[in-house]
Amino acid sequence: MKQSGNFDARDAAVFQKNEITEHYIYKNLSGKVTGVRNRRILSQIADDEMRHYNVWKTYTRRDIAPSRIKVWFYTFISMVFGFTFGIKLMEKAEKTAHDVYNRIPGSFKEINGIIRDEEEHEQALMTLLDEDRLKYTGSVVLGLNDALVELMGVLAGLTFALQNTALVALTASITGFAAALSMAASEYLSTKSEPGGKSPFKAAVYTGFAYILTVLVLVTPYLLFADLYLCLAVAFAAAVCIIGFFNFYIAVAKDVPFRSRFLEMVGLCFTVAALSFAAGYGIRYAFGIEV
Repeated sequence: MKQSGNFDARDAAVFQKNEITEHYIYKNLSGKVTGVRNRRILSQIADDEMRHYNVWKTYTRRDIAPSRIKVWFYTFISMVFGFTFGIKLMEKAEKTAHDVYNRIPGSFKEINGIIRDEEEHEQALMTLLDEDRLKYTGSVVLGLNDALVELMGVLAGLTFALQNTALVALTASITGFAAALSMAASEYLSTKSEPGGKSPFKAAVYTGFAYILTVLVLVTPYLLFADLYLCLAVAFAAAVCIIGFFNFYIAVAKDVPFRSRFLEMVGLCFTVAALSFAAGYGIRYAFGIEV
């Protein structure tokens, strides 16, 4: 095994394992993605990763098995949450390993070719995937954001006004379902009046589905627990988890900042909920309602 500087066989083995793992991931995805161009690009990247594996093999002089867990994980994530998200998540996770290439001694002439290939892969992936779920991200944001802000406000207000978990769940569910239909209809009309090639029907479905799913998650605690304030706390925690997951998804898939968007949505949601909670207390006290 050749050595230079701090680079040794263990480093080469790590790189070799990364390359064969990515080869199988891209190979799996190339057989599942739609579009001839997408399949061709992913197949080419898979072939390049195999070639890189063989380069590292000349230094380690042994075969190395891929990480089966990573192959399964990124294939599964791509199938569930979209190829764009899955591939970009993988590329971000492997970015540290790829950056190490730049610190390898220049005497390893093959490294320049690998670095060049990795840069080309990144450029190809940036122009590769154009999935519906990313086209309609705005519609999902609309549904999620409106449901989180509005329903958390409704739940906070009803929790103090009604003092009954069943009544809160029933009222919030009816309100949420009606609001979901209203938002979907508004998104349909809005998309129909705007140029851009998006389907008004799909935009409405994404908005309505995101809204209803959020309603179900936030109302569920009121069906499981008897303590009103525990229900509200669990609903708040669920809202934060939804906001966190969705903003992470957008940050990875669209390469936008996560922290600022997450804090903005959480702050907005909690502010509206706090004001609604105070309004519920005030209305209950003003009208002398006891449930």
